[in-house]
Amino acid sequence: MEKIEKILACVDFSKYSLMTLEYAVELAKGTQTQIILFNVINQRDINSVEKVSKYFPQKVTVEGYIKELKKDRNKEMKAIIKENFFNEKSMMSIKIDTGVPFESILKAVETENIDLIVMANKGRGNVARVLFGSAAEKVFRHSPVPVVSVRDKNIFKRGNKNGRK
Repeated sequence: MEKIEKILACVDFSKYSLMTLEYAVELAKGTQTQIILFNVINQRDINSVEKVSKYFPQKVTVEGYIKELKKDRNKEMKAIIKENFFNEKSMMSIKIDTGVPFESILKAVETENIDLIVMANKGRGNVARVLFGSAAEKVFRHSPVPVVSVRDKNIFKRGNKNGRK
């Protein structure tokens, strides 16, 4: 087994994001492991803004949208770190990318030399999952490094009608 030096913690600001970071921190505890909080601005959303910007070019630009969203998400991630992981903040960094989420995650594995991915098996895009398959599922299938799937025990406990038995 290779030494884990970098963990990619996928944060989509769903209710599972905090749990994902808690697992990443627990896995890194007592080591020199770096945790990269990773978020992707979905290309689907960028494409929508691009269409709108054609009709309102003086009010909306793709570049402005991405810049503002990156700033807001960076601020939000810093707040999560400050509120929940203040003592671990030195081991954390933030990276925000644009693109198709699963492709961006897999690309980050290569460009950031990631040893382990921690992500929720559910996220924000439930409707898209029915149509295209989940980003998590595609990452599990194609990742060259191990992937830890974070789950809510209360939803997925045995015998729960909402979860799987």
